[in-house]
Amino acid sequence: MVGRIWIAAGALALLAGGTAGAAANEKVVFGTNWLAQAEHGGFYQAMLDGTYSACGLDVSIMQGGPQVSGRPLLLAGKIDFYMGGNMLQAFDAVQQDIPLRVVAATFQKDPQVMMSHPGQGLDTWEDLPKAEQYIIGDEGAQSFLLWMTSEFGFDPAKRVPYTFNAAPFIANPKSIQQGYVTSEPYAVEKEGGFQPNVFLLADNGFNAYATTIEAMQETIDKRPEVVQCFVDGSAKGWYKYLYGDNSAANAAIKKDNPDITDEQIAFSIAQMKKYGIVDSGDAEKLGIGAMTDERVQSFYDKMVKAKAVPADIDIKKAYTLVFVNKGVGLDLKK
Repeated sequence: MVGRIWIAAGALALLAGGTAGAAANEKVVFGTNWLAQAEHGGFYQAMLDGTYSACGLDVSIMQGGPQVSGRPLLLAGKIDFYMGGNMLQAFDAVQQDIPLRVVAATFQKDPQVMMSHPGQGLDTWEDLPKAEQYIIGDEGAQSFLLWMTSEFGFDPAKRVPYTFNAAPFIANPKSIQQGYVTSEPYAVEKEGGFQPNVFLLADNGFNAYATTIEAMQETIDKRPEVVQCFVDGSAKGWYKYLYGDNSAANAAIKKDNPDITDEQIAFSIAQMKKYGIVDSGDAEKLGIGAMTDERVQSFYDKMVKAKAVPADIDIKKAYTLVFVNKGVGLDLKK
């Protein structure tokens, strides 16, 4: 039955403390949701340094991009795992009766930010609603802007579309613009010659998990050892990427995405560490990828209040905690 949690014998063995691995060299494809970048670094790390292969997986990464629709490939069985944005997509899957679940949350904090020009009376989060213009994309307008409106009184009528070009924001000092903490502030400094004020939505109450790992229920049911290996390997990869030698992973990222620079990669890694994007909160005790029922429920309640999602979704069908919260990789943190 769609959405039910059926735990196969292999998963029960893992829950009981077993160390069952995937079949030797089982091929697995992980689809990312954008072009290769430091925000994908832990996955590249685990693929290249033998972490995935140590438990029996031969992982390849299929990078996303503006012309790639990864989630349909997951639904069609063309890829084994997909990098979700945040939990909203998983909630939507439940609405559509699609048997898809989040099996781990790589980012404890959504990297979404709002930026403003310094010295323009927009220097605190509380100042931002009075900006002349909110430069926000369509997806943001249907998610975090609704939350910003319901919680803080932002005026959605001030929203103008974000076209992934910083020029309109740079030109209007009374505007604010969305971005990722790992990306847009760097672009604004490079193109505009100033450091913008940066406000992480996660630090102001938008408590979404992000960069999730999604799998189909059939994969969870029939190949639980593959899911466990991928989740554990990804956690270890992220510890080694953030705190160890990440040079090989960065070289692979640049090979897949020749437009990215060493400077951009270094900036992104520094921002992920500074803001605790990957390793903070529950992850400090439970390991990278951690999720809790309470956190998912809290985010869902906020989205219901903001009218971003309906109030009758059975959110327990959107995720599973079977594969996370085991402290995997904590010993690798330095």
